[in-house]
Amino acid sequence: QVQLVESGGGLVQPGGSLRLSCAVSGSFFSINGMAWYRQAPGKERELVASFTSGSSTTYADSVKGRFTISRDNAKSTVYLQMNSLKPEDTAVYYCCGLRPGGGDYWGQGTQVTVSS
Repeated sequence: QVQLVESGGGLVQPGGSLRLSCAVSGSFFSINGMAWYRQAPGKERELVASFTSGSSTTYADSVKGRFTISRDNAKSTVYLQMNSLKPEDTAVYYCCGLRPGGGDYWGQGTQVTVSS
């Protein structure tokens, strides 16, 4: 079992920055990658960024050049650095532990609101 706890969300003005954190604990051997998803009101959950155990990194086209996913193995934490935020980035952001056979692990989510 893996536990994921997100933090770092909040209210930010357009053009601002936030860094989300995802503290990971439990059976790390059961996951082979990490991802950040988001879900805006009335929309489906979408992949924002991810990396696998082979270190390949993927970004949604809408966040390329603005968001960066990273990890600190010593702290068992995954980050999502979000720069040049736009109102359309407003959503609940979820941390996800990727399992090879499905049944991914999910955090509880953290709200990000971009508004003036």
